[in-house]
Amino acid sequence: MQDFAANTSSRPIRLCLFGASPDTANLGVSALFLSVMHAIATRHPNAQVTVFDYGTGPRVATLHFDGKPFHFTRIGANLSRRYYRRDSLFNMRMSAALGGLGNPGVRAIAQADAVLDISGGDSFADIYGQKRFDAITQTKQLALHQNTPLILLPQTYGPFSAPLARRIAGDIVRACGMAWARDERSFETLKDLLGSDLDPARHDTGVDVAFALPHNKPETMPDKLVEWMKPERPRPLIGINVSGLIHNRGEEGSRQFGFISDYRDIIHQTLSRYLEQTEANIVLIPHVLAAKNNHDTDPEACWDAARALNNEERLLVLDERYDAMEMKWVISQLDFFCGTRMHSTIAGLSSGVPTAAIAYSKKTLGVFETCGQGQHVVDPRSETLEQCVDGLWEAWEHRVSAAKTLAEHLPGVKSQAQSQMDRIFSYIKNQKNTSARTL
Repeated sequence: MQDFAANTSSRPIRLCLFGASPDTANLGVSALFLSVMHAIATRHPNAQVTVFDYGTGPRVATLHFDGKPFHFTRIGANLSRRYYRRDSLFNMRMSAALGGLGNPGVRAIAQADAVLDISGGDSFADIYGQKRFDAITQTKQLALHQNTPLILLPQTYGPFSAPLARRIAGDIVRACGMAWARDERSFETLKDLLGSDLDPARHDTGVDVAFALPHNKPETMPDKLVEWMKPERPRPLIGINVSGLIHNRGEEGSRQFGFISDYRDIIHQTLSRYLEQTEANIVLIPHVLAAKNNHDTDPEACWDAARALNNEERLLVLDERYDAMEMKWVISQLDFFCGTRMHSTIAGLSSGVPTAAIAYSKKTLGVFETCGQGQHVVDPRSETLEQCVDGLWEAWEHRVSAAKTLAEHLPGVKSQAQSQMDRIFSYIKNQKNTSARTL
């Protein structure tokens, strides 16, 4: 028994990761995935990691950080009606209840020292519909039912409009080993869910893990963009992220998120103002690279905005299949950036680029406030078209002071991004050693 305990204590750490699938078209989710994997690889290069995605069956995969390979396993976990499939969450739950039944996903969870869950950053809520809420919560419940320590990585909590959803969320956060919010506003929601069960040692405020994401220069770029990015550039370079989630459905998209001003009008009038009142070149940057027939895709929204402005000389759509680290490098080269997709703006903020945002949920303001940039968020849910366009123009005009304030805040934010992961892995190590001693 002592020998087995010693082997358990000395073997490589075993981890599972939910809520940051590497096989989505959303570079924000990819940024979370790469950030968490980078954090693991730099602290535990021999870790045995299982990442749950939307595929089928176990598959071996490899990432490279600083030129070094990091191997991991991918296993599907899908909210599917094909209950006979091993990757079906229903099958996994039934298999777990019956002792595993050879299900590879269940086995990985049962053997893990901890399950890390990040809920896509902002999906631990019921505002995206019942199906998504079920998918987000069932993975967490699966870990808890296996008695594997569940760690909720820094993320947004809520909103929860239905009493049942709120109760389920409360049960989960009380039962998990650690729960981190990624900003103070979200931490208030977490504290509300926990009530008297709040434990500062287990429940805390952190920052979005993507603040620690490395960036990589793309191997190829459009010639025009290369020219615009030269250090001796004659014109400043502005980047704009246009969200297909809202833009592609016109007024319907704006209504869905409770906008009182039309999102397309905000984008078009802002672009017009930058083109007319500055000498800047503008690159439109997508951050969700879904297929053309997907209403969520950003490239189509960017192209639509570009066609409306009709200025090929100073307007460019970056229609390239870059990964999250490559897109972050592009954003890091800008003089000013404005985004709607939150992780596109985190790429700007974490690179020290003066950044503004068009918010469509509470998550944006909280994250910007962590960097002292809350005043550079416009919110079409409460602000008129004129107020939004003026706010984005003021963000551009105050970019020099914004860069200074951002530079003052960033060291602390990046230090927090590292220290929160240090605390999380210290907790996992203690749990692993405690488990070994009790065997």
